[in-house]
Amino acid sequence: EVQLVESGGGLVQAGGSLRLSCVASEITFDEYTIGWFRQVPGKEREGVSSISITDGSSDYADSVKGRFTISTDNAKNTVYLQMNNLRPEDTADYYCAFSLPDVVGGLIPNLYTYWGQGTQVTVSS
Repeated sequence: EVQLVESGGGLVQAGGSLRLSCVASEITFDEYTIGWFRQVPGKEREGVSSISITDGSSDYADSVKGRFTISTDNAKNTVYLQMNNLRPEDTADYYCAFSLPDVVGGLIPNLYTYWGQGTQVTVSS
């Protein structure tokens, strides 16, 4: 059974940084798109960033471009989301997700099959 476990969330002041991690088990780290998403209660889940294991290409939501960086450590089956210059509007539950092989998920939640349980990020002003 595929398992994704996120960590690294917490409380940080505006302008601060956090690095989220997502460790994947029972899944081969190739031919997938890996995405980070976030959700605020009462709102739809939105795509934050994605990366293709196949070619290393990445994508970012306009709201996080220049502040967030997605990366992977394939040997550790881990994907990271480095978040810098955090803003109060970044407050949300953050989830990592994997698409099925050869599915280019991009920033569209419905294209992802496997999801972690989420980690909470709170940015105070």
